[in-house]
Amino acid sequence: MDVYLSSPRGFCAGVVRAVDIVELALERFGPPVYVKHQIVHNPHVVKALEDKGAVTVENVDEIPVGSNVVFSAHGSAPSDFERAKKRNLNVIDATCPLVTRVHNEAKKYAREGKKIVLVGHRGHQEVVGTMGQSDMALLDERESLQLPAWDPGESVAVLTQTTLSVDDTARAIAHVREKFPEALIRNDICYATTNRQESLKVVAERVDVVLVIGAQNSSNCERLREVAQASGVPAYLVNGPDEIDMTWFEGVTNVGITSGASTPEVMVQAVIDLLNPQNVFPIGEREEDITFVLPRQLRDSAGADD
Repeated sequence: MDVYLSSPRGFCAGVVRAVDIVELALERFGPPVYVKHQIVHNPHVVKALEDKGAVTVENVDEIPVGSNVVFSAHGSAPSDFERAKKRNLNVIDATCPLVTRVHNEAKKYAREGKKIVLVGHRGHQEVVGTMGQSDMALLDERESLQLPAWDPGESVAVLTQTTLSVDDTARAIAHVREKFPEALIRNDICYATTNRQESLKVVAERVDVVLVIGAQNSSNCERLREVAQASGVPAYLVNGPDEIDMTWFEGVTNVGITSGASTPEVMVQAVIDLLNPQNVFPIGEREEDITFVLPRQLRDSAGADD
């Protein structure tokens, strides 16, 4: 058996920043540091931080008054910040800057009087945070492509969740343009999501089965699995080697492996070790050199200048 290893894969700049923020907050303030929602959607990352003293909660009201709290990388609605202020919480915002950009777009277009459509998946934490920024309609292609009954001449802006399928989003946007041809389109799918999907398409052409290493609740991981399946290749989303069924590889010569933007590389290596391939061929070695600035209140903890 040979493994074709997709690259780029694993941690994106937003995940690196979010994990660094929790670790630096623990160093600066000491445990416990509360984290509103999983800091990123990966159980191994969450547990590693909880072992150091992080406490994950889903609701701001669960956090003791006066505590230190990190808001997750997926973004939070303004109402969460308002509740945190009432509880005198020290909020360190780990929202990915690319998600913050979508929030700012939503507020800008709302001020301009535009109707806003958000292409995204209902219930995902990023969508919850974005929809809290202003009034908008959600277009979830998994449910329906039905659009609001706005006048065709209405001024419309279209935003997107950052972790969607590139191809599915393009179809959803084309559907919006059929009804609102003058709509302003902001395709906000992030560089990491796009790069990982494009590389996996190349891998899928060469393999008999694909493994996506990552969490079931990770949107970008699930989209990777769908990309592989859309290429006609069986694909499985697993957290690590303990979730693998070796019968998947009966009669298989070539296996493709990738991982989502919140998956530690150690889990990828653990899967490769389990498969014990004869060869490992890296595919798509595209360089990602993007980094994001830490929140101001933690920069000196990292040795940076304010």
